[in-house]
Amino acid sequence: MTTTLGRSMASAIVCTLMTAAALAQTDARPVLRIAVQQVTTNGTLTPLREQSNVGSRVFPMIYANLIELQRQGDLSLQPSLATAWKRIDERTVELRLRRGVKFHNGDEMTAEDVAFSFGPEHMFAATAPLRAGQETRTIQTDASATGAPPAGKALELPHEVPAVARRLWPSLERVQVVDKYTVRFVNAVPDVTLEGRIARSGSEIISKRAFLAAKDWASWALNPVSAGPYKVKEFRRDNVLVLAAHDAYYGGKPPVRELRYQVVPEVSGRVAGLLSGEYDFVTDIPPDQIRTIEANPKFEVVGGPVLNHRLIAFDKHHPQLANPKIRLAMAHAIDRDAIVRALWADRTSVPAGLQWEYYGPMFQKDWGVPRYDPKLAARLIQEAGYKGEPIPFRVLNNYYTNQVQTAQILVEMWRAVGLNVELQMKENWQQIFDRSAPRGLRDWSNSAPFNDPVGSIINNHGPNGQQQQMGEWSNDEFNTLSSLLESSADMARRSRVFRRMLEIAEREDPAYIVLHRNAAFYGKRRDIGWTWSPTFAMDFRADNLHLPKK
Repeated sequence: MTTTLGRSMASAIVCTLMTAAALAQTDARPVLRIAVQQVTTNGTLTPLREQSNVGSRVFPMIYANLIELQRQGDLSLQPSLATAWKRIDERTVELRLRRGVKFHNGDEMTAEDVAFSFGPEHMFAATAPLRAGQETRTIQTDASATGAPPAGKALELPHEVPAVARRLWPSLERVQVVDKYTVRFVNAVPDVTLEGRIARSGSEIISKRAFLAAKDWASWALNPVSAGPYKVKEFRRDNVLVLAAHDAYYGGKPPVRELRYQVVPEVSGRVAGLLSGEYDFVTDIPPDQIRTIEANPKFEVVGGPVLNHRLIAFDKHHPQLANPKIRLAMAHAIDRDAIVRALWADRTSVPAGLQWEYYGPMFQKDWGVPRYDPKLAARLIQEAGYKGEPIPFRVLNNYYTNQVQTAQILVEMWRAVGLNVELQMKENWQQIFDRSAPRGLRDWSNSAPFNDPVGSIINNHGPNGQQQQMGEWSNDEFNTLSSLLESSADMARRSRVFRRMLEIAEREDPAYIVLHRNAAFYGKRRDIGWTWSPTFAMDFRADNLHLPKK
């Protein structure tokens, strides 16, 4: 009897395996092929290490947030892994979690996963939240500091992770578990932007069990487990990323079985691949290639301005940039409208400084970038006593669309007013930030991940922002105002503070030069229904991807 039972069980197991294999083989959903110029900038798949335009394109298909932006609509905050939220007070937001959400490993998401996602083991390490009256943003690493993970129970985080975490969440004190499906975000200071921070990149929810089971942080970063519509199947840096459909996704079964992101660095290669049928979508199409693609009626180009501004960042410690008059002269020497016409065919625009209209009441309507005035630029240069010394300008090879052409135009515009700017081509961001050689100017862009200035001007240029973390620029008044902007609930006061920060960073002690609003254009098969998003995210969920019927 035992032998018969054993044989029956073995037969059942074989049948189950054969059925699963047959189902896998008969999955009629296609593979969607996307050619990109780059998948990530640092070879990992975690937003807490990869805060980049290219990462923003891919990560929303792997991860999910509690709250998300309405990507293809009005950019308002929408329910995602949380179904509802409410303010308890100026420092606290309570969220009700969606029940039955499945992670990629099959586990159900609970409040414990949410609290862990924002805890010391995954995010903050031993760093402490910024509290009222504190102006310093130094990242603490002492194991005895508030919030330190228990010794021996956490993966060792790269130092960049808590640094980025505190940039995004400078004063988050804790995420409190109320019950299995309810959490509270508790901040150390008042913060009117908590809901926006919850929706932004870097605030994704992960599986606690999967993270703790990972061999080390590097292994986790190559194969993260979240609750997005697709899960990682294969990742080869600088080559390919393959995502498999997560059929248990709460938002509906994906319409394709795989997304295949193929790295094709050159624009010509991406365009040729689209027109030959090798790819279904291609990214980062410059406007001068739109006509080439649309000459074939099977293809079209979609896209437009995104929530990202192209800019030039200063290292004011370079001897030739120490005088703010030189930096302001460089801003006045640029004919931004000419760049928009020549390289973008007027498909984008020159913004009103480092801000976006969707800031609503915080948007400074009467602000603008320094006007194009080469005579004023030349006079400022003369007043500064500049004698033609070289100023280095570090640039990547078309990480941004039209990047090299833009840099070449800028160098000539600066040369026309008497500045000797030397173009230095670099291979990666590590070389851009390298401190072993004199740093002057670098190409950059800043995004607006939610509808308030703290998400951009402070996130990028504030006391714990990238520019100050890299030792390029700092201003004491600006840093004091950053704390006020982050902790005040008085919107009128916040508006005045933001304007003063713009005056400092764009006029008095320039930290950067805003060039133009960035734009993203995608070549695609015309028979595929798909709506692009100004958030950079390429959304291939079921409600935004409509394939032709066979």
